[in-house]
Formats: sequence, C-alpha cells, structure tokens
Amino acid sequence: MSGTISAERLIAACAEDSQECGVRITSRLEPVGGPDAPVKPAIYSGGRYQIDKRWRGSGEDRRAVEAVVIDNVPSQANRLEAALDRLAPDVGIPRFVLDLSGVGDLPPHLPHELSSFRFPHRQADAYLRDSMFDGEPFGKTEIGSALMRGTGDAPEALLEWAPQALLFGFWQSHLGKGAGASQAKLARSWTSEIVGYEPATTETLQYGLKGDPLNLSLQTDKVENDPLDESIWAPTDGKRTPGMEQSKLSEIGHGQVPIGEGGTQRPGPAGISMRSIEQRSSVSFAGLRRVRFRDDQGATGRALLVALGLLAHVAAFGGSFSLRSGCDLRRLARDTAWEWLGYETDESVDPLSLEDAKSVFAECVAAAESAGLPVGSRWAKDPTILSPSEQLAKVIRTSYPADA
Repeated sequence: MSGTISAERLIAACAEDSQECGVRITSRLEPVGGPDAPVKPAIYSGGRYQIDKRWRGSGEDRRAVEAVVIDNVPSQANRLEAALDRLAPDVGIPRFVLDLSGVGDLPPHLPHELSSFRFPHRQADAYLRDSMFDGEPFGKTEIGSALMRGTGDAPEALLEWAPQALLFGFWQSHLGKGAGASQAKLARSWTSEIVGYEPATTETLQYGLKGDPLNLSLQTDKVENDPLDESIWAPTDGKRTPGMEQSKLSEIGHGQVPIGEGGTQRPGPAGISMRSIEQRSSVSFAGLRRVRFRDDQGATGRALLVALGLLAHVAAFGGSFSLRSGCDLRRLARDTAWEWLGYETDESVDPLSLEDAKSVFAECVAAAESAGLPVGSRWAKDPTILSPSEQLAKVIRTSYPADA
C-alpha cells in the first residue's frame, strides 16, 4: 500500500528537527518512435554528446555501463521553470516580464518579452539588473534592492518575488566585485536528469543531402552576396564589390548541398538507440535547510518550495514531452516510481496528478502565508512589467538593426 504526499506531511518533513531526507521520482522513458528508436541527446561545443559511465543493477549484478546524458541538470531546471511560467497565471506565482516593445522593430524570431522564468540566471540575471521599473533602474527600486540582497539566510524577498530561485539555486555574480556588491550563492535542492544507458553506438554521424529541384550550378560556383541580407547577391567573375563577400552558391541556399566527408557541410552526431532511458528527479530536504526563515516559519516556507518543485515536475514531465528535434519521449506510467526518502525507511508514495500537485501547492502557500511569510495575497497578481535600460536597448538595436 502506497503512502501519500500532503501539505501537512511536507511541512512536518521540512521542520528544523526533522530527519526526513526528501522525495525521489524515477521514470522509465521511451522514444515516441518505439523502445529501440534513436533519440537525439543534447549536443555540446565541438559537436559532442556528454558521454559518461554509470552504475546499473544491484547486488552481484551491479556494473558500470556506458551512458549518454540526454538532458542535463541545468537544462532540466530550465524546462521546469518554463512549465512554471505557463502555470503562473493559474496558480498565482509572481513573475517579472521584460517588455521589449519599446526597443523598436525586432525580427519575428525574437521574443518580444522575456519572463523572469526564462532569465538564464533567475533573479541574479543581467537582464534583470539592466531593467527599468517606473522610470528607475530596477536595482535602485525598493523591490529590486531587496531582491538583489536576497540570500539563503535572508530569503523573504526571494520568496515574495522569485521563489524558484530558492529551489533551483542561484549565484548573484553580475553586480560587480565591490565591497557592497552581493556575490551570494545558493545551491540547488531540486535535481533532475535524463540519461540513456548502453547506447548501441555513440559514433554515428548524420549524413544527408540538401536537394535542389533545379540543381542549380555555376561553372565556378562563386557568387558575391551581402552578408546582412542574402537576398542581395549576384554571380561574380572574381572582382570584389565593396560591402559584398565571396561565397559559394550552396552557401546562399541554392544547389545541391551534400552533408558528409568531402561534402559541403560536415556531418553532425546522429540520434542514438539505447537499451533504456531514465529520468531521475529528487528534492533534498537537507539542501532546503540552507534556506533559513524564522523558526516558526521555516517548515512552511521550505514545504512551499518542495510543492513548487513537485508542481513543476508534473506539469513538465507528467506525460509525453519533446526536448528537441529528434528527442520526443513519453513517460511509461507502469515504470514510474515516487519514493518518500525517510530517516530509517523509504516508502512508495502515490504519484501526484497535476490537479493534486496544484492542491498541495495551494495548501502549502496558505500555511506559509498564515505563518507570516510574504506569499499568497502578497504575491503580485499580474506580471511586474519592466523595460530595458537605455544601454541594453541600444545593444539590442545594434544587434538587430532595423535597416538590416
């Protein structure tokens, strides 16, 4: 018989004198194309996958096997935050929005606003530092000053304006090195990772051919084009026109483009077939004890953060999901285990549905607000709208000039 996760149980487990350990969620994943279908792990600089060795099995059968990290810990945190961004209006989580509409005409592929759930460094990000609020630099405002001074030992402003930072961690590293500039750090307490075990190969490359129905070609295959606008080009006899650069026809999108050894483009790593794929997610109650509220508030504040992580996990990974092109996965419900990690024994607990997770989160928010923490009714109902500073707006316009 399985146990359950409730707000009451989380609050008790997050108390100062509790010796409970945390919650762990293990899910076997399967490619949408079938259990043996290849999937595309993340590719890093140099066209490389993150290859590792991991222990598998138990007892005498325990052995180290080759593994490929499909989605690493920082990437998983970003996906969890993206899920919270979508849920924020429904569950009342606060967020900032950097409005870029006043910068000028931006290319259609760029976002026209940035949510604080999308900032690379959460509340410690340069985009927040270089924002304006009500005509003032954000860091000079009451909200900004309190938020940028926030630490694990003084977390109230973080809980009020960026609670995700207290769960996924941060490093306030963009305020300078002066004596008054914060360099506060807080380690993450929620960790998640997707790993593929025993890949059939890690050496396969992606070959191909970009076709051309007219098979256009030039005797020399040389053109000159405007590097800022490839629609401006012409065949060249070798003479250089000012402002233009020499290119091949294939480099401006025409002609056949073979991908492979000896081809116009080098092949990149291909998808990989793996024996098994697994996601492991966990939240550490011990890690959350780095977040120090008043003694009568700590348990409810930390329980709220656990509930926030559980809500994000279910919203992001409760069903099927797509990590990137060629990496569409589904969770196998029959092979998903939720475990309560206790002091002396561990216990299987019932998985939370999205509605269950919302309910537990709401109860934790209510308990934390009753304890006097700045949540619930203290959370801003609507996004707090910011604008880019003059220097940031100038860099954006320079990066994407209107007449390009």
